[in-house]
Amino acid sequence: MPAQHRTVAALAAVTGIAALGLGAGPAAADAEAPTRYVALGDSYSAGSGVLPLDPTAPLPCARTLLNYPHLLAAKTGAKLTDVTCGGAQTKDFTQSQYPGVAPQFDALKSDTELVTLTIGGNDNSTFINAILSCGSAGILTGGKGSPCKDRYGSTFKDQVETKTYPAIRASLNEIRARSPKARVAILGYPWITPAKAVPGCFAKLPIAEGDVPYLRDLQAHLNGAAQRAAAETGTTFVDLATASDAHDACRPASERWIEPVLFGTNFVPVHPNAAGEAGMAKETAEVLNLS
Repeated sequence: MPAQHRTVAALAAVTGIAALGLGAGPAAADAEAPTRYVALGDSYSAGSGVLPLDPTAPLPCARTLLNYPHLLAAKTGAKLTDVTCGGAQTKDFTQSQYPGVAPQFDALKSDTELVTLTIGGNDNSTFINAILSCGSAGILTGGKGSPCKDRYGSTFKDQVETKTYPAIRASLNEIRARSPKARVAILGYPWITPAKAVPGCFAKLPIAEGDVPYLRDLQAHLNGAAQRAAAETGTTFVDLATASDAHDACRPASERWIEPVLFGTNFVPVHPNAAGEAGMAKETAEVLNLS
């Protein structure tokens, strides 16, 4: 081949290689782009009561930098938009929870790739009312009997069934509509009470011995509602029942994931501590196979 032809061929080869490199550039960049992750939900998602607080969060939300969304983002390198907020109900997904705080669903975009949430515990004040009512009743009876169960019976579970469950299902459907490409995971709540009364717990969690399994059953019903809503909407449910067992609020400080009403370490009682948030993050990462 004449020298001139060899030069042209070489230039063509170099140009072709360069063109292939340029064509691969955006694809490679896309492959390395961090996952676009939106965290929604209430105080169990926000980690309310755990320090240090997230300086970017509205103060009433009491969001921590050690909540499970931050831990998941740190583990995976995801780009996190965290709008979790203590006290949130499903209605706060579509309306402002506090003045100047946008509805949580405003964070969802068409290109969002991962969404996590815990929600439902504050709806209709069902679970908060149950804890407060059972605590007050337990104090009056000195921890004996089942005064809360005797008074309220199926009231709280009925509220979960008729109001909370359909609200969760509607919320999950709306997340799908707003972020159709996203993997969506709703977490159950880690156990607050043990399966039955244990010695010494009443001093930290003043609930009558017969009402301890009553509240446990109510929490199981709430988690079951979230699980059913997840199954019906193509959402992943992260079941914390096994992982959080033996980490309830009655356990010693070194073992518990949930802080008790009295003698706890969080400034918000009956909520996950740092170990609880870490446990929730670990279980979620395993269920979603995140790395």
